[in-house]
Amino acid sequence: MAKKVVVKINEITRKHNISLRELSRLSDVRHAALSELQSGKRESINFNHIERIAEAMNIEDIREIIDLVEIEEKE
Repeated sequence: MAKKVVVKINEITRKHNISLRELSRLSDVRHAALSELQSGKRESINFNHIERIAEAMNIEDIREIIDLVEIEEKE
C-alpha cells in the first residue's frame, strides 16, 4: 500500500469552530493555500504554513495537523 500525507484542515476548523477564512486570518496563510490543502489539490506542504497554523490554534502535537494514511495503489 502507498502512503500519503494528509493535512487535516477540516478537523482543525471543526474542532475550533472557525471558518477557513478565519483560519487564514489567524494563521496568516493564504485562503487559497488552505483551500488547496483542504481539498488535497496541493501536492507539496509548506512547513512554515504548518507552523503558523499550529501557533494560531495553540496546537502542540503535529498529529493534530497532519496524518499519514494508506491509499490504494492504482493498477
